[in-house]
Amino acid sequence: MIVEGRAHMFGDDISTDHIAPGRYYHLRSQLGELAKHVLEDADPEFAARLRPGDFVVAGRNFGLGSSREHAPTIMKLAGVGAVLARSMARIFFRNAINVGLPVVICDTSRIAPGDLLRLDLERGVVTDVTQGFDLRVTPLPPVMLAILRDGGLVEHVRRHGRLVLEA
Repeated sequence: MIVEGRAHMFGDDISTDHIAPGRYYHLRSQLGELAKHVLEDADPEFAARLRPGDFVVAGRNFGLGSSREHAPTIMKLAGVGAVLARSMARIFFRNAINVGLPVVICDTSRIAPGDLLRLDLERGVVTDVTQGFDLRVTPLPPVMLAILRDGGLVEHVRRHGRLVLEA
């Protein structure tokens, strides 16, 4: 599974409230509408600049806060191709995989805004095409790759009739 897009930079401690602002809680059953406000509190222009497949690149502790699945779900609906961060809240990481949004923990310090990135999830390599370097990351376990390939946990179970643990 390969994802390619431009880098959009964010700092440390981006919370689920930054990703899915609480003032739009009334849109929680209209996820397409909520997605129009993705990451608005961290970067008001992000949704307008985002192109399908683009990356959210962040520092430490990405996705802290509530455990609601709305945050990774609206990122995926808005067109985010993957999230790269130095560290990530565990529940956000799991929710992202479950909704089919690729997430990778890696050193993001050399990536610059607008860089073209390519993520090869099977090989565990992030390539900064613009600057010409590779970042080795720990590849995701086969079951997580299978869930991502199927578009999320619900689609994975629909397709296989159960959670398939072997890839």
